[in-house]
Amino acid sequence: MSYELNKKLKSIEPYEPETGTYPVRLDANESCFDISEKLGDVISEAVKKVEFNRYPDPTAKEVSEAFAEYYGLNPEHCTAGNGSDELISLILSSFLDKGDTVVTLSPDFSMYAFYGFINELKIKNIAKEDDLKIDVGKVAEFCNNNDVKAIIFSNPCNPTSLGVRRQDIIRLVKNVYCLVIIDEAYMDFWGESVLDMVEEYDNLVVLKTCSKNMGMAALRLGFAVAGDTISNAIKAAKSPYNVNAITQAAAAAVLRHKPMIMEYTAEIVRSRKMLQNAVTELAERYFTIEKVYDSVTNFIFIKTPKAKEIYDKLLQRGVSVRYMGSYLRVTAGTERENHIFLKEFKEVLSLL
Repeated sequence: MSYELNKKLKSIEPYEPETGTYPVRLDANESCFDISEKLGDVISEAVKKVEFNRYPDPTAKEVSEAFAEYYGLNPEHCTAGNGSDELISLILSSFLDKGDTVVTLSPDFSMYAFYGFINELKIKNIAKEDDLKIDVGKVAEFCNNNDVKAIIFSNPCNPTSLGVRRQDIIRLVKNVYCLVIIDEAYMDFWGESVLDMVEEYDNLVVLKTCSKNMGMAALRLGFAVAGDTISNAIKAAKSPYNVNAITQAAAAAVLRHKPMIMEYTAEIVRSRKMLQNAVTELAERYFTIEKVYDSVTNFIFIKTPKAKEIYDKLLQRGVSVRYMGSYLRVTAGTERENHIFLKEFKEVLSLL
């Protein structure tokens, strides 16, 4: 007799990112700067001190304190995880019971609904407005009228590149009875964070990552920031040694160099603005581009009915971007990468 997977596992497929080797990679929203180029020696020295025969610090004390100092937070309110993904899954599985309702928004980061599904939650999706913005009042009303236990969304949003203002997020948190999980993976490129509000609202969790502006995607490190009650519960529910010692040591060393990280962040914002302005100019000449959204992230979002054709032709030319139905998502790169993308993008548009 052969073993059979349960229904939920039968219905899912592995996540498949772009794995090809291309000269220009603008598909994954990573930082275009390798921070090890300037801090390689600092990282090496930190890793040398790791005791490889010992389990890592289960509290991730050193790196949590470095993260908290970077953002001016109480380290007791910061819980480290293997990227935000682990924390998303952990929070949804621990704070909600099987069959509870979690609200997601659309379009948004697909993994929210995925982890809700895996943890056997009831997923209610709210479509965003035609302009891809969020009507906070409608969202709050839906949550309160449908016995919703949690809502989770990214701000600024991946993939739309748009953001919800701080006062509107606070208004949402104040006016719903459920847990509000705000993923601020891209907030360092904008400036409307609610990190400082976690002590004031006992239903607020803010997720942060070290993969975007900090350029540490390889380390897979994220944090959940919340008040005492929620933070203590997350720490109790997580795996004891969830963040490995190398990640803890390397990230702590990098986080102590805030001026350098902020310099890179500012350069990425400049790169994105240049990219957005250039593509907006192309949109005035090529009607294939329907809209270039006003980004507050490290990427731009382009609406076009020819998205698949453009994506395929760019790949043939060695440029990888993210294809998303009627949209293309393009990460801001170095000056050289942006130049190559714009050159190839313009040539592709001229052929359509």
